[in-house]
Amino acid sequence: MAARRPLLLLAATFAALTLPMGAASAEDGTIAHVESTGEGLRVLVNVPEGAQVDLSGVEATLDGEDLAATAVTASSGTDVKRTTVLAIDTSQSMARQGRFAAAKEAAATYLDTVPADVEVGIVTFDNDVAVALEPTTDRDAARTVVDGLRLAKDTLLYDGVVSAIDAAGTEGQRTILVLSDGADTGSSAAIDDVTDVVTVTRTLVDVVSLGQSGKALEPLAAMAKAGNGRVIESSGAALAEDFRAEADVLASQVLVTAPLPSGFDATQATVEVVLPTSDEPVIARALAPIQAASGSDGPAPSDPTAQLERPGGWDAPEWLLYAGVGVLGVGLVAVAMLLVPGRPGPMSIAERVEAYSTQVSRLDKPEKSPSEPVLEQAKAAAAGVLERNRGLNDNLTRRLTAAGSAFKPSEWLLLHVGVVIAAGILGLLVGRGSIVVGLIFVAIGAALPPFYLRLKAARRRRAFDDALPEVLQLISGALSAGLSLAQAVDTVVREGPEPIASEFKRVLVEARIGMPLEDAFDGVAERFQSKDFAWSVMAIRIQRQVGGNLAELLTTVASTMRERAYLRRQVRTLSAEGRLSAVILCGLPPLFALFLITTNPDFLRPLYADARGIAVSVFGVVWLSIGVFAMSRIVKVDV
Repeated sequence: MAARRPLLLLAATFAALTLPMGAASAEDGTIAHVESTGEGLRVLVNVPEGAQVDLSGVEATLDGEDLAATAVTASSGTDVKRTTVLAIDTSQSMARQGRFAAAKEAAATYLDTVPADVEVGIVTFDNDVAVALEPTTDRDAARTVVDGLRLAKDTLLYDGVVSAIDAAGTEGQRTILVLSDGADTGSSAAIDDVTDVVTVTRTLVDVVSLGQSGKALEPLAAMAKAGNGRVIESSGAALAEDFRAEADVLASQVLVTAPLPSGFDATQATVEVVLPTSDEPVIARALAPIQAASGSDGPAPSDPTAQLERPGGWDAPEWLLYAGVGVLGVGLVAVAMLLVPGRPGPMSIAERVEAYSTQVSRLDKPEKSPSEPVLEQAKAAAAGVLERNRGLNDNLTRRLTAAGSAFKPSEWLLLHVGVVIAAGILGLLVGRGSIVVGLIFVAIGAALPPFYLRLKAARRRRAFDDALPEVLQLISGALSAGLSLAQAVDTVVREGPEPIASEFKRVLVEARIGMPLEDAFDGVAERFQSKDFAWSVMAIRIQRQVGGNLAELLTTVASTMRERAYLRRQVRTLSAEGRLSAVILCGLPPLFALFLITTNPDFLRPLYADARGIAVSVFGVVWLSIGVFAMSRIVKVDV
């Protein structure tokens, strides 16, 4: 643990210097944003409502050291970019009690009140999330968007907030104002994912709640807490005033600027601002990341080139380079393992169905430890990539489900990237710096995780098919005893083998939330790509439509499946020699080439350094691919 602390501190310092600072509490005022450019500080201060401050008498200190500070109203300064994104709930529930009309009026009031320099964007969320307006100072365009808002079903609240954070960008002070009257109903992101993104991006999040109370407020409070904001419980009548108050906070902000002291080299420090008033002064302070002043003596302590530029240094021996690369590789593998911490157990079927259903919000998950900044930032980054690429997210989700894995798509993506990087570094070590060997190992590392998922999915599918006849016989016996089909499925859940018991438990849960039993069975057949079970579901569907003895039908189907399974095993036994020969003949050339390129690269150099050798290599790879395809077709027998 002690060895990881310098790495975690370095990652936290880097994140603090590259991301704007979120709001921080103070005595009277609030420091909403701090920027450090290496030349000076720019500080945005929220002044309490009704306070009349004397800007000419501003005082500021940095770790107790006085600064030559000046102050102006934030609206008159252009040094700090200010962005606000309105995330507006456009679900059908907003039509009740005139809430949608009140929301439009409140948004219009906000646009009329917010300072002209603040860029305002609009994101809507219902059954879809749309960036209706990118952040802009064009108020007429914003009013046109507000007037054109329309309602639709569902509430993708979490996805809407993540999209609003993405639309706000990464520069200056960024504020998200969320308006919602209902719980999330099917976002791809969970509440933990949202709070992770809010924390990592240091975005201020305020939430306006319409008609919600009790546990319904807990996700909203979690988002506001992560964004150092607040939850405003409002009604339709007071909504416009609440939005006006939010805009007034931006209108009353003060921008304080000051140069850094000469020689100041701390990476973070306490910034304190004092603004005089006719009564007690307004005092605001916060701990902020600081870059070293450009005129300071020597590089900042975090500068990794400082030691290299000093005279009188020593030349590192060659073995140290390889040792350093090896240590880096081991560290990356360790980080990849830490990115996916152990769990007490796989997700239950009920939890999986809740994540799958668009009608039920996800179960609350344990609060994540704040002591792992690298882990949290990496997860948030992976979640952001998947959020922007829904196709990749859906593909990973489908593969992980088929393999019965408890990994999240974002966790698996991080693990995949870690394996690729570790494989590339291992290739450089094995090949003694050879780029060719490194690229080969990178390709192997990229192929290993998908291959592992396919292998697990194939084993799980084979276990499903092997146990299916006994399960159908069990259902048939339960039906003969007078139980209904749903009760027979419940018997399988309690007494059947895995993975069928878990999947049938999911079927029961889906049936309880309104899905027809046959459709739930079709989902099982699709996830396992089982033709046998698909035919069984088809038989059940036809029997339930036209009538008949379902128990006898399932007995016949089970008997047929046993005969087909017996024939399938016979075929695999008879073709085992051919399949083993195909694996050896197809795998021997690339494995032997990899062995030679790592042990005697000069022997194979003509094959990729000379034009004739490249032609021969391409010709060999083409014919090897043709042979692999032909042998795979020969040894594959469909039963």
